[in-house]
Amino acid sequence: MYVDILGNVKDNIYILGIESTSHTFGIGVVEYNVREKSLKIIANEYDRYVPMKGGIHPREAALHHTRTAPQVLRKALERAGIKIKNINAIAVALGPGLGPCLRVGASLARFLASYYKLKLIPVNHAVAHIEIGKYLFNFKDPLIIYVSGGNTLIAIQKNKKYRILGETLDIPLGNLFDTFTREIGLSPPYVIDGKHQIDICAEWGKEFIPLPYTVKGSDLSFSGLLTAALIQAKEYKNNKEKLGNICLSLRETAFNMLVEVAERSLVLTGKKEVLLVGGVASNKYLREKLIAMTRVHGAKYAGTPPEYAGDNGAMIALTGFLSYIYNIHIEPEKAFIRQRWRLDEVELPWLPN
Repeated sequence: MYVDILGNVKDNIYILGIESTSHTFGIGVVEYNVREKSLKIIANEYDRYVPMKGGIHPREAALHHTRTAPQVLRKALERAGIKIKNINAIAVALGPGLGPCLRVGASLARFLASYYKLKLIPVNHAVAHIEIGKYLFNFKDPLIIYVSGGNTLIAIQKNKKYRILGETLDIPLGNLFDTFTREIGLSPPYVIDGKHQIDICAEWGKEFIPLPYTVKGSDLSFSGLLTAALIQAKEYKNNKEKLGNICLSLRETAFNMLVEVAERSLVLTGKKEVLLVGGVASNKYLREKLIAMTRVHGAKYAGTPPEYAGDNGAMIALTGFLSYIYNIHIEPEKAFIRQRWRLDEVELPWLPN
């Protein structure tokens, strides 16, 4: 695709991407190499805000991003081995996300684009999660399972847009796990080697406890599951094995719900590729379930690796490159944030009809 559109380009193309939608401030750089006719990620630097207590505090996170932005930018350019003058365009995630955090990235993007006379490319954060997964595995037309702290949905690409087949009706899967672990005293939530704190807690348990399982067609609801699990957890907060049983049951119930709606969508669409993206894509237990499910239906499975599963600047730069070659950009003064910018609101010329 790149070769067909960029056949007459003589110089390498560099796109810098800025990510600041939530707890992570990231900057990535992608390079289109004219000689090799290939696109590759050459930098992906970030710094993450970690609250001392509770969940993300938007203003504190924004202050963190403001303080760390200069060094993250410097590291990204050093890693890429280029100067800002080599950049062709600035891509920035303008939503969805937390308002104060989004404004930091938008302000930096407006400044860089204006000062260095560069094109500014608006990027939808959710689209970027999908595009980096497709890029890494060379997927063309996958069933998309997008799970993160802020999103849980099933989508396909059709008529130049990502169309949502099913989604959470209340809280996202990542938020479910984070909220539960914080409420039972395992705070702040973290992920190490594909394990969330709920996975570590689940290792203490041995018994599955029935919990609310709410699937409505291709949509899901996690709030009842969270409430029921918290009620039981408070009763057994001093019993490690009992608490482990609740963590195990919560995780297995939530993942089974997601796999059910994913399987229903896979059968409905007849897709031969299944792509798991978003921060929760790094969870090995979810991956195991989806691998088993896709094998039954003869589909190919892939999940974004941890380096690119969470929020990162590389995915913004990559999506920015796709927009760049289709000449999609805006004036810097029109780079307004959109906190509730839905995935299915974005028209993307590189997608099929």
